[in-house]
Amino acid sequence: MSDSGSEPKQAHRPDQDDKIRLGGMALANGVLVHGPNSWACAIRTRDGELRVASGYKRLRASRVRSAFLRGPARLAEVFALMPELRRRLPEARLPFQRPAVLAAMAGSAVAVRALKESTRLSPLARELAGGILSLAPAALAVRSSDLAAYHGAEHISIGSYEHGERRAREHERCGSHMIGPLMASSAVGGALAARAPAHLRAPARLTAQLGAVAASTEIFGWMIRNPDHPVSRALARPGHELQHRFATAEPTAEQLEVAEAALAACLALEREAEAEADGTDAH
Repeated sequence: MSDSGSEPKQAHRPDQDDKIRLGGMALANGVLVHGPNSWACAIRTRDGELRVASGYKRLRASRVRSAFLRGPARLAEVFALMPELRRRLPEARLPFQRPAVLAAMAGSAVAVRALKESTRLSPLARELAGGILSLAPAALAVRSSDLAAYHGAEHISIGSYEHGERRAREHERCGSHMIGPLMASSAVGGALAARAPAHLRAPARLTAQLGAVAASTEIFGWMIRNPDHPVSRALARPGHELQHRFATAEPTAEQLEVAEAALAACLALEREAEAEADGTDAH
């Protein structure tokens, strides 16, 4: 894709009604793709072998109807896959398992804690600055060229499936679009929680964090349903630019093959789940 920074494309069209809604995550050596019922991961081992593992989800966020719980459930769903993924594909290298990234996570946590205890800034300013500092580990993780390329491969494979044509490496449902809404809602929630009595501050902060995830998830869903709304376009712009200029790279043919293998394995299980559901309904 050129450096012109084109607008994110619409996420849904009439001819996409029969498409299964998929998500994904890039690894340092592969791609994870997941749907409402299943997951699949493909990696390229150090000796060049393509390996694929797949299975059905034990925790399914698609079954959660509460607006307050939908966002946290989606995060929990992905994290719940990690132990099974590591068991089935021990060679898989997760984005945050590098020593430098782990050190950055620890350093970021210490810095955020010190910042939030500072009295020089207002509660809202402290929360906003803390949110920016919290992004440091993610920024370090994505600096790996392979991770950025696999992120691009993930977007190309899923986007091409959804739209029925070759797509660019940026995707309108990438989690990068949630950064703005999440930081804003987290800052507001954290500032409000800081005003709670001392003995209630810890549960208030936990509630605020859950509320921020829930609010940003709902805002993100609204953005997907209304991609041409001026507010939606404004909220999507930072995430799109982040993808285009930093978080993704053009994949090689071998990396794209890995992403497409994960996509195919996930779709096969999703179609099996649909067939079983149709058979159950018929009875």
